Parts: sequence; structure tokens; C-alpha cells
Amino acid sequence: MRIDKFLKVSRILKRRTVANEAVSCGRVKINGREVKPAHQISVGDIVELGFNSGTVKIEILQIKDTVKKDEVDSLYRVIEE
Repeated sequence: MRIDKFLKVSRILKRRTVANEAVSCGRVKINGREVKPAHQISVGDIVELGFNSGTVKIEILQIKDTVKKDEVDSLYRVIEE
């Protein structure tokens, strides 16, 4: 799955276009490297998201195309806020 789609499906970012822009601007790193929106993710990857208020590090636990709102927490684990 692409990183921009994962950020949208996991509800970390609300829309895929917003996720695409964030990745394109260099605000998202996977395993310490800046990536493009089409970068394929895998289970165990560490994703760093840069926000205005700071950075958030998450570990990808599962990859699913669709999830219900109450199942979102099973997709990733927050490492640092």
C-alpha cells in the first residue's frame, strides 16, 4: 500500500490529497528517509510525521484497504509524540 493511502485509511490525516501534499513536502519519513507519496509501506516500518506542533513516530502493525473507525488503532502504534 502507498504511504499516502495508509495515512488516509488509518485516519492519521483526513484526506488523501492532504497526505499526498505532506509526503511531497518532506514532512513524512519512513525508516529515517524522506519518501515520495507512492512509496510502498510494509508491516514494521517506522513512520515519522512532522506537524507544526512537533513530530509523531508510529510503527505500522497491519495494512488493510478499509477499516472501521473503531478498528483504526490496530493499524499502528504510537512510539513517540
